[in-house]
Parts: sequence; C-alpha cells; structure tokens
Amino acid sequence: MKKADSAHPAPVTVPVRQTEQAAGTLAQQAFRQAILDVENLRERLRDLRAEQAEARRRYWQQVGPAATAVVAARHALYAPLEEALLLSYFSRLEEQQITGVILGNARNLEERFGEDEAAVIRKYAPAGFRKSSTAKATGQAPGDRASEADFAPDPTLPPHEQAAAAARARRKTKAQRQQEAAAQAAQADQQQLESNTKTIYRQLARTHHPDLERDPTKQADKTAQMQRITEAYEADDLYTLLQLLAESGPADAAADDVLARYTRALLQQQTQLKQEMNELKYGPNGFITASGKKQELELRQLKRDLRAEAEYVQHVGRLMSEADGLREVLRQLATEGLDSL
Repeated sequence: MKKADSAHPAPVTVPVRQTEQAAGTLAQQAFRQAILDVENLRERLRDLRAEQAEARRRYWQQVGPAATAVVAARHALYAPLEEALLLSYFSRLEEQQITGVILGNARNLEERFGEDEAAVIRKYAPAGFRKSSTAKATGQAPGDRASEADFAPDPTLPPHEQAAAAARARRKTKAQRQQEAAAQAAQADQQQLESNTKTIYRQLARTHHPDLERDPTKQADKTAQMQRITEAYEADDLYTLLQLLAESGPADAAADDVLARYTRALLQQQTQLKQEMNELKYGPNGFITASGKKQELELRQLKRDLRAEAEYVQHVGRLMSEADGLREVLRQLATEGLDSL
C-alpha cells in the first residue's frame, strides 16, 4: 500500500475508448468503404471540373487573343512558302529546306495550338515517310480510321481546344487503344452488374423475408425491412439494394460473393475517376490553378511571349513575300541550325 506522505502520487488512469469493431462481414465492410471512396472521388471531380472551367475561362479571356494572332500569322506563312515551291528560282536544296519549314510550321500549329494540320503534313512529308509518319502522328495503323470517325469534339470548348482534342484522338497509340478497349469492357461488365437488381433482391429476401422468422418481434422488424427492400426493387434502385445488403446482418456466402463482385466494379470505377482527375490536372488541356499572384505573372509573361512571336512571324511572312527575302530567311535558319521557325 502506498504511504500517504509519499512524494509520488498514485497513477491516474484515463479510460481509453476501444476501437469499435466494424459491423458486418469483410465483404460488407469492403463494399461500404468502396461506396464511400467513389462518392468522395465524384465530389472531388465535380469540384475540380468547376475549378478547371473557371481557369479555362480566365485563360482564354486573357491569352486567347494573343494565341489566335500567332495561329493566324503562322497560317499566313503557307501561301508564300507553297508559291515558292512552284517557282524555278530556288535550288533543289533550298526547296527541300522550304518543305522542311512548311512541315515544321504545321507540326508547331498542331502540337502547340491544336490545329488540324494532318493534310499539310501528308502533302509535304517525304514520299517513303508519309504513311509511317502519319500512322505515328495519329497513333493509327494505316487504314485505321475508326477512332477518328467516332471522335466528337466537345462543342463547349474553344476552337483551339476542340482541334487539340481531335489531334490527340488521332495520335493515340496502339497500346492506348488496347487500354481503352479493356476499360470499355470493364465498364460494360460494370453496367451489366448494375442492371442486375433481381439477384440482389433475391439475396436480401433470403435473409429478411418475415415468413422465415418465428419470433414475433423479429418478424415485425423483418417485415419493415422487407418493405424497404421491395420498394427499392420495384423502383429499380440498385444503389439502395446494395446499401441494404451491406448493412444487413450476417450475410451468407452467396451475398458476400455478390458484394465482392460489386466492390470490384466500384474499385474499377475509382480507377477511372482518378484517371479523369489526372487528365484534368496534368493533361494537355489541364489548367493547374496556381496562387493568384503567381498565375497572374505567368499569364502576363505568356501573353508577352505570344505577342512577340506573332510580331516575329508576321515580320518573317513579309520577308517571305519576296523571293530574295525568303532566301535570306532560309540562310539565317541554316546559320542558326534550325529547320523551322
């Protein structure tokens, strides 16, 4: 026994709340967690889309006119360059250099601004390189136009972004198409699962049907529960049925198997939602919202660069309108080791 005058007081014990054990089987717990994760991801995706839409609006409001000026100036280069190829004024080496400038300009417009320059690239690419380069650029095997034909641009996007989306659709690699096909197959399987409410209803009825209960109190509870189950089934409300299945008492192996299948579908859905979020954040058209001051500085610098580029390209275009001026431009590009503007 501790003495009353001891320098060390008796230890104070604080009751610690024990972690409550999650209700239901492992399959039920996993399903409930998967539902929660999907709902959280959907909410985050909605918020991100709203942020991106606002950032996109601000971007095009501030940068769009300058980008449009660059695109117009670069498109204007085609006329003097193509006209020069019809003249006999330039040497064969110079004509090859002019063709390289046309191709470089087309790729610049396509990759930076999303313009559709496939026709120009096909026309001026070297003869033995046309089919293979087109296939590489579009990500299609020769003659494979299914993905391009099926592509429908988002009409709510600005023209440059619609063209960029179309260009990306053409540049998809074979591996990307295979990955998309697998994702579509998984989505089809998920849709098939989502349409199968009858299986879930039978699983719940097997557990909660009041006729299977002898105790009057439990029978009344099961009658109320069965009413909820029947109403959800008649309304074709799969989500409620699955929630009831996950919240019900100890489930049998068949019910756990059903929940496990739907949990896998929900995990696949989580993967797709995360991919959508990454594409929005880091894709070619993603707008990462930086701090207000930093973003303003970046936009100002980008506008200055685009205006300077537009002025430079317009100046070069005026030089190219004369044969001697074009020859001087070609000489300067060769001196600087460049094959395009």
